[in-house]
Amino acid sequence: MARRSDPGNGPCVLGIDAAWTAHQPSGIALVQNTATGWSCLAIAPSYEAFIAQASGQAWDPEQKATGSRPDPAALLEASKQISGAELSCVSVDMPLATTPITSRRAADTAISSRFGPSGCAVHSPSAERPGGMADQLRADFAALGVILHTNASKQTTQALIECYPHVALLALLKRDYRVPYKVSRSGQYWKDEKLTRSERIQRLLKQFHAIKDGLDEHIRGIPEFIPDPCEVTTLASLKPVEDMLDGLICAWIGLEYLEGRTVGLGDDTAAIWVPASVAE
Repeated sequence: MARRSDPGNGPCVLGIDAAWTAHQPSGIALVQNTATGWSCLAIAPSYEAFIAQASGQAWDPEQKATGSRPDPAALLEASKQISGAELSCVSVDMPLATTPITSRRAADTAISSRFGPSGCAVHSPSAERPGGMADQLRADFAALGVILHTNASKQTTQALIECYPHVALLALLKRDYRVPYKVSRSGQYWKDEKLTRSERIQRLLKQFHAIKDGLDEHIRGIPEFIPDPCEVTTLASLKPVEDMLDGLICAWIGLEYLEGRTVGLGDDTAAIWVPASVAE
C-alpha cells in the first residue's frame, strides 16, 4: 500500500507501532506534507512489508505479517525511496529514553497520573521488555542523525519521538475514555454482554472505522484497508489492521509534533508526546 511522491514535497513523518519483542510484527505508516496537505504515502503491517513496498512490492493482505527487529537504516532508506525526501520525524509507540530503560520512568508515571482516570495508564517497561530493543532502536536512529527528543531537547531537523496511541485517540476522536479497539482485549471490553465472536468482530470494525474517519480529517489518501465484516472469519486476522491503524496514529502525532500542537510529558531523559488539547 504505497504510492510515490513527487520530489520536493514537504516534511515526512514515519509512524511506527513498534512491537516490544522481535517475534511480533510492527505497524508502519509514512505521511508527507504536500501542496494539498498531509498525505499518506504508505502503510504496512510489518517492517519487512514496508521495506518491500519501497521496491514496488505490494502488500498482500493474505500474507501473514512477520515479526523482526527494526532496522532504522533500512526504514529511512525505504522512506526516502517512497517520498523522495528525508524524514523530519519518526514517531514511535515504544518506551524510549536517553538512558538504558530498566524500570518505570517519570514519563510513564506522568501519563498514568494524567490519563489513568480515562483508562489510558501505561505498562511499566523493564530491562527485558522492551529493554535492549528500545535502547538499540534509539541508538541506531541517533547514529543516523535522528535524535530522541525529550523535555530538554530543542527541535532539530530530524527528531525521534515517543507517542502513545491510546491518549492520542482521546484527542483525535474527542472521547472521554479509552477507545475499545484492541483485538486482544475484545473479550474484556464487552464481557458482560456475552457477545459472540461475530459480534465482537463487528464492534471492533466499528471502532476501526471511527479511527480511520478521524485520521482522514487530517491525512489525505489513506487507503481502504479495513475489511467488511463478511470478509473476517477470525479475530486474529484483524491484528494487522489494528497495527496499521496504530502506525497511522503514530504518524499523526508526529505531524502534530512538527506543527507545535503536542506536549511532552516526562523529564529530560524521556518524554511521551501527546496532543496539547488533552494535556491541560
